[in-house]
Amino acid sequence: MTLTNFLAELKRRNVYKVAIAYGVMAWLLIQIASQIFPIFGVPNWAVRLVVLLLVIGYPIALIFSWVFEMTPEGIKRTEDVVPNEAPIRGTGRKLDLLIIVVLLVVITIMIFRGFHHHVSTSTSSIPEKSIAVLPFENLSANQENVYFANGVQNEILTNLAKIADLKVISHTSVMQYKSGIARNLHEIGQQLGVVHLLEGSVQREGGKVRVNVQLIDARTDVHLWAQTYDRDLADVFAIQSEIAKAIADQLQAKLSLSEIAAIEERPTSDLVAYDLHLHAASLIDEASYYGLNTEKNLFQAVELLNQAIARDPAFLLAYCKLAEAHDGIYWNDIDHTQGRLDLANAAINSAFRLRPDSGEAHLALAVHFYNGYLEYDHALSELAIAVRRMPNNARIFEWRGYINRRQDRWQEAEHDFKRAMELDPQNRDLLFGSAFTYLCARDYNKAREVSDRALALKTKNNYIRLLPGWIDFHEQADTRPWQAALEKIISDDPASALDLARQRFFLALYRRDPVAADRALASLVESSMRGRGIGAVEFSRAYAQGLVARMKGDSTGARDAFSAARLQQEQVVRADSNDGSQLCFLGLIDASLGRKEEALDEARRAVELLPVSKDALNGTEILYFYAVICAWSGERDLAIEQLKILAKNPAGASYGEIRLDPFWDSLRGDPRFEQIVVSLAPKPDSR
Repeated sequence: MTLTNFLAELKRRNVYKVAIAYGVMAWLLIQIASQIFPIFGVPNWAVRLVVLLLVIGYPIALIFSWVFEMTPEGIKRTEDVVPNEAPIRGTGRKLDLLIIVVLLVVITIMIFRGFHHHVSTSTSSIPEKSIAVLPFENLSANQENVYFANGVQNEILTNLAKIADLKVISHTSVMQYKSGIARNLHEIGQQLGVVHLLEGSVQREGGKVRVNVQLIDARTDVHLWAQTYDRDLADVFAIQSEIAKAIADQLQAKLSLSEIAAIEERPTSDLVAYDLHLHAASLIDEASYYGLNTEKNLFQAVELLNQAIARDPAFLLAYCKLAEAHDGIYWNDIDHTQGRLDLANAAINSAFRLRPDSGEAHLALAVHFYNGYLEYDHALSELAIAVRRMPNNARIFEWRGYINRRQDRWQEAEHDFKRAMELDPQNRDLLFGSAFTYLCARDYNKAREVSDRALALKTKNNYIRLLPGWIDFHEQADTRPWQAALEKIISDDPASALDLARQRFFLALYRRDPVAADRALASLVESSMRGRGIGAVEFSRAYAQGLVARMKGDSTGARDAFSAARLQQEQVVRADSNDGSQLCFLGLIDASLGRKEEALDEARRAVELLPVSKDALNGTEILYFYAVICAWSGERDLAIEQLKILAKNPAGASYGEIRLDPFWDSLRGDPRFEQIVVSLAPKPDSR
């Protein structure tokens, strides 16, 4: 038989049509299996079995179509059927009709999928293996079990976050989607940047627990998998591990042996200790991320965690959270003592004794190095270990962003914040930190993009609302949006005027409004306020009063206020002469009083203690005020030299500062200074 005759015979025996029909039908069956099986809890291997059987059946179907023919009398061997007789042609027409019908079904499915896929272009880049675990509903009669329900949800989330093949949204971002109310799952999926959502409920009664979970495709609202677990309360950790592994299987995520072991590990054997830990973790989150009752919540968390550890001395997560609470107390100046750092260090050491390879312990040590000692290199080393064990932990990337920013690695910091925001897209503090980074880098367009995201959050603080005004001030030297935002905030909540005293004072300073500045100082609760809001230099109340008196032209009042400020600051520096920010402020006061040599010596010493190479935020702020001190001391050339550096460095002088800050008035009119102003001015297409 020639090739031409063979091809003609294939056509006569309908082999081509069978091949096409089989391929189309197989594709349709695979789509049906992949969509329908998960709804009834059929495991993924069943879908793979369907695919395998269809592949094996393909050559069998082709052989069958060559050897046999369908006729009105039944199946006959092709050799027994007369060529070109009506039954053969009828079979061909039936196959044609079958192919057309199936193709129409396929086209309809593809059009529907295409339309659904393009409803929002924002979903196109979302990884398929992505999930958010939404807050579980507490169905227990005792509402105190809400911590337990949250704990079950968070433990499942934490277990999933240990899987490198998944994208898992952080706890902070999912907690706003409260249980017990109607949820728009498609919208939530878009907001969080995930394909899958896990909902559930927890009922704890006596010594029993029921956990019900549903895995949902956020694009279609289709329930992919559901399961109910009725167990003894002591088995709750096993339930959490089983759920995490089942979801990983549904999402076809690859699990390493170490990831499986981490998921199966029980955090504690004592459920009371577990409840205490959950309550403490909630208080720490409120203090750290929401600024609620910071001092009270952190001390209460310490008490609860100590109780948990007393019940289970092998409770590693409790030690890590205890270290976080102690470091928070130190960092927030509630108890800024070596004794507090020693308590944090003791908790971390206990965690490492229990498990030296713990990702949580390495993260706690990284935070301890940062908050307690500003040892950035050591902190980065610990984060590098932690991320290998907790690849979806947004806080690791957030901390790495803060450290890279401090170490003058701004592009790396921006990359870290971007990754952190992918994993924790609804975290307002994280969004603020990212926008602040872009603001310091003078990338005002990206700062606005992140600011807009932050403003769209349901829960936003005053600083988020002020962000757009700050951006306009620094880029455009326009204080009007800043002032409008302040007025709106205070109008909505008059009590917030006390918290915003610093904002009101510096806005008045830049607008040369001494009356408004006096009013702001009158409402200042604290004894000091941050000088630029970038580093650690703080202005005392007395010094701020001196600036207002100078603005009024009251030289006597200014000198009296600056002298009072100097007495206070001299004692501070005497107590710690190696604090560059405190020494810099003393130099600023001395420059205000005309004590030129002392001011310059103090400023130089401050720059030596904390150079930009050591801390890009605090070091740059010290350099900023060193330039001010030079200008006020008549050292114009030296001031201009520093300003040229500040105009190029991130976190250095912005257009708004150099245009409107009274600190630079003595340099105005100098061509070199005006050239720096022009170099920082916004470009015509900047908005």
